[in-house]
Amino acid sequence: MSAPVLMLHGIGGCAASFDDQVPAFEAAGHRVTAWDAPGYGPSPDPASAPGMSGYAEAAAALVDEPAHVVGVSWGGVIATRLAAERPGLVRSLVLVGSSRGSGRTPGGRAAMAARGPELRRLGPAEFAARRGPRLLSPEAPPDLVYRVVSAMARAIRMPGYAFAAAAMAGTDHSAVLGTLDVPALVLAGDRDTVTGPDESRAIAAALPGARLEILPGAGHATNQERPDEFNRIVLGFLAEVER
Repeated sequence: MSAPVLMLHGIGGCAASFDDQVPAFEAAGHRVTAWDAPGYGPSPDPASAPGMSGYAEAAAALVDEPAHVVGVSWGGVIATRLAAERPGLVRSLVLVGSSRGSGRTPGGRAAMAARGPELRRLGPAEFAARRGPRLLSPEAPPDLVYRVVSAMARAIRMPGYAFAAAAMAGTDHSAVLGTLDVPALVLAGDRDTVTGPDESRAIAAALPGARLEILPGAGHATNQERPDEFNRIVLGFLAEVER
């Protein structure tokens, strides 16, 4: 049996964001855990804001041996913190459309801090209708857009989403990445307008020995928009790490 895989979704996602990954990764011999983060979907609401370290600890509680950690966007930021604070639990790191954290710039902090009030004002359905399509390229098929928007509307709520946004607004991993000693793969879609491929290039440049893959024609949620190519690249990387 290969090492387990822990999958951490983005700030507007949920476990269902990995529906195209779980069967393929299990078929390759991995035991897969795709979480619903604290305060998302069926997961209980945190009693207070966890902060990025709190989310990393919640993720750590789901693995009992070193795991390949696949994090999409916000999930990648949690994965980075997990690798920094609990390195013995991270067999490899896969960062997908991720960032160094929204606290890196004043504009990023302000935009992320505004997310909670926006959700409270609009409600989950309208919030998802406005934000969900941005996760995909303009050419994404309507059924995929519907699936992403619907999953977001079901998954997000207050206060969990606001806690996640606050954690992002308070995080800057610029100085952390260079200290990590773990096999790493960084992926981005070349049509990503949320974090953007340049951010993934910066992460890959800062992570010692990291491999960078830019998927053509894909938006922010590359694992959902280009699942076959995503699975091939990531499973190939995991197999190399295990060899």
